[in-house]
Amino acid sequence: MYNPTVARLTYRALLGRRRAAILFVLPGLLLLIAAAVRAFNGADDQIAADVLGGFALATMVPLIGVIAGTGAIAPEIDDGSIVYLLAKPVKRPTIIFTKLIVAIAVTMVFSAVPTFLAGMILNGNGQQVAVAHTVAALVASIAYSALFLLLGTVSRHAVVIGLVYALVWEAVFGSLIAGAKTLSVQQWALAVAEKVTGDGLVASDVGLPAAVALLAGVTVAATWFAGHKLRTLTLAGDE
Repeated sequence: MYNPTVARLTYRALLGRRRAAILFVLPGLLLLIAAAVRAFNGADDQIAADVLGGFALATMVPLIGVIAGTGAIAPEIDDGSIVYLLAKPVKRPTIIFTKLIVAIAVTMVFSAVPTFLAGMILNGNGQQVAVAHTVAALVASIAYSALFLLLGTVSRHAVVIGLVYALVWEAVFGSLIAGAKTLSVQQWALAVAEKVTGDGLVASDVGLPAAVALLAGVTVAATWFAGHKLRTLTLAGDE
């Protein structure tokens, strides 16, 4: 199911000069914020949890997911170069699965690693805050990558739609409106973080069993639909 050639081409596309620069901006900003907060407030467990939950999980992880998930396939569909890949003797589900693995890996590296480092800067992992949010970033990376990879296969405006989702739904509605929280990857990830900390520093409106089921269900469903959509593409490149 994993094709090294497809993976290499996808990594090259995602880590090209322009996209790599964008991928480094948000982690760098998170680390700067963490350093400034630590300098002004000292080590405070609740502040650390608020910064990691409010910026890392609510903004940075979904935005990186948009870049990696849509960038893994959308540009190839938009410019028609996907037809050359589809013409090769590689099964289309294999293409989707390989691109998903690459998108997940890139999202994890550029979100989970800086989240952990920021947590260590903020409070030295007091009350397991850094570890909890790192685990949350890891599981969120999987769901976001699958969602945005699917979006890249079904819309020519995948990046715009993804940015609206990340900046409006996850950062605003998913954090403030009760009904929307149930349908927020951020809240599902926070349920995992809450389990790791377990002392009230992190709270989610979604229970852990439901969060795990939703994370798994969304990932599997999005991957399946992306594969189905790719199977319907014709070598004429009309889509």
